[in-house]
Amino acid sequence: MRKIIHLFLLTILLLPFIQVTAQEDGFSSYDILRTKYVLETAVSPDGNFIAYTVHVPRPLTDDAGADYKYLFVYDVNTASSYGLLADKVSISSIGWTPDSKLITFRAKLNEDKTIQVYVISPEGGDPVKLTDFSESVLQYRFSPNGVDLAFVSLSPKDPVKEELKERGFDAEIYEEEYRDRNLYVWNIKSQSPAPRQLTKGVSVFDFRWSPDGKQIAAFIAEKNLIDYSYMFKDVYIIDLATGEKKLQLDVPGKLDYMAWSPDGRHLALIAASNINDAVAGSLFITEVPNSKSFDELRNYAEGFEGSIKRVDWKDNNTVLFLAEEGVDITLSQQGIDDAERELLIKPGKVVFHNFSLEGDLIAFAGNTWQHPSELYAFTLVDQKLSKLTDMNPWLSGIKLGKQEAISYSARDGLEIQGVLIYPVDYKEGERYPLICMIHGGPEAAMQNGWQTYYSRWGQIATAKGFFVFMPNYRASSGRGVDFVMKGFGDTGGAEFTDVLDGIDYLVDKGLVDKNRVGIGGGSYGGFFAAYGASRYSDYFAASVMFVGISDHYSKRYTTDIPFESYYVHWGFWAEEKMDFVRERSPITYASNCKTPLLILGGKDDPRVHPSQSLEMYRAVTLHGKAPVRLVRYPGEKHGNRKNTSRLDYALRTMRWFEYYLKGDNPKDKMPDKYLEIENR
Repeated sequence: MRKIIHLFLLTILLLPFIQVTAQEDGFSSYDILRTKYVLETAVSPDGNFIAYTVHVPRPLTDDAGADYKYLFVYDVNTASSYGLLADKVSISSIGWTPDSKLITFRAKLNEDKTIQVYVISPEGGDPVKLTDFSESVLQYRFSPNGVDLAFVSLSPKDPVKEELKERGFDAEIYEEEYRDRNLYVWNIKSQSPAPRQLTKGVSVFDFRWSPDGKQIAAFIAEKNLIDYSYMFKDVYIIDLATGEKKLQLDVPGKLDYMAWSPDGRHLALIAASNINDAVAGSLFITEVPNSKSFDELRNYAEGFEGSIKRVDWKDNNTVLFLAEEGVDITLSQQGIDDAERELLIKPGKVVFHNFSLEGDLIAFAGNTWQHPSELYAFTLVDQKLSKLTDMNPWLSGIKLGKQEAISYSARDGLEIQGVLIYPVDYKEGERYPLICMIHGGPEAAMQNGWQTYYSRWGQIATAKGFFVFMPNYRASSGRGVDFVMKGFGDTGGAEFTDVLDGIDYLVDKGLVDKNRVGIGGGSYGGFFAAYGASRYSDYFAASVMFVGISDHYSKRYTTDIPFESYYVHWGFWAEEKMDFVRERSPITYASNCKTPLLILGGKDDPRVHPSQSLEMYRAVTLHGKAPVRLVRYPGEKHGNRKNTSRLDYALRTMRWFEYYLKGDNPKDKMPDKYLEIENR
């Protein structure tokens, strides 16, 4: 009866979205408000269930805020899904107790003032709050015995600071008032409400229990600052009995992920190959305890034209790893002493960025260019790949533009890969306007999967008659360390002309009208948008700069990641090569800006300070030759969180491209500054 009830409720939830009886024209910005997709997955230890979370957009009829994340369960034995918590909640960090009896998660429910750990039976019922601490639980994991809960939480607030605030003295002391990310252990069956603190004076950014429950491996940095989390983490082993913390591995650069072997003898790590490598995309395996330096370890990604992003253990001697390979995602297995890997999920099957493994069963959130992320399963014995859910049945009634992987030669002969989406009603022989959609980082890559979100125009643009071009320019991930390093110390150099060469390639193929080319992106992609609008203005008829960089000199002294910028992107401080930094800054070419430029960003962005947007706006307003508009989102940071801010961005940016790349609108004017929001 429980499953019938939940399936009935799930059907009711889906009803507003499945009343599509005829083919619709194409995907619209408003369709973002009804697009759901799977986020996290967790296979139960006994392999009978898969817990997963679903991203559900917050409707405009609710108060403005972040989208929801609902908890669902897939029953492997009955091949059916049902919702457990699916009513205006945000569930994250899902897992299972070791006995498979309870699903665990983090949430702020009911009257909670902070985020706590909850449990709920896969059979249903009310969630039970497991922790009730004064500070939010940032991360948690059960020990193998199922009794000890390790978790990370911030140090208590400084009583002196709090007393001053009560008296009205609310001055903030920048980068000195951070609170450590402490690691605690709490026996859930003990009578003591107080957990045992394992670390002090440092910050723990990730951790894993050893299989015997006697040790914890942890990524630890000296300070709880973003730059330290990026660049200065090392691997430590903490003895649970004594609390002693020993350095397992001094890592010279980025450090991203880890997994214990089942016998506890080895630790697999995902890290950068060296301190100047921008991508944590190499695989290393250390013995525990470890006696080797980082340079002495085997890099399993050496010579590999890809970036390894996740790893787990199939058995004591075999690892499974997920990798970006060009525009595709693969899953491979490799013996720790073997020279070669074995491909399990080959390129072009499905795009995914994490996976959950228990026994023979792997689960993950996977997408293709035809649909956003759904729940997938892959079985190791028969290597069968299965899509288990259909979160957006209404998509079957939407016309989508064809999408394909492409490659072309840059001007120096280097092969560049990317993704191209065709206009929905594409007709061979006609030329169409183009939007270049640039990824950030630059240590990232565009995959040949679903590319339509609030910040990615994808199928929204193709429905309006645009080609969408997503180049993975040099310095992108997914092509190996050598490809990443081709952008080191050359910001805005060959990496940018890779984009121009891609445009020329599409023009030469007869697909694109060279006079109707737009460019847009966020963060580093926003830098490309500003650079294209100014230094290379002749190429672009419209530009959208989102949380982007205009002045590399001032950016490097206003960002929260100055060391990351120094070590993995530039290799020198800005004042050491002032002329070069100015040469690669969009603001230098503001007087050359003939491209209508829309600038957008959060007012509270710590990564790319809002002053970057203001500098570009002011410079183009004073010295440029094209319309420019600055849009700022209150309360938003490095990307939009609220549903209203996301929809505004999607509508406003698409309208900008339509205005300047289609029709005969006056190029010295701008579209209306206010949007007419439909009541959907």
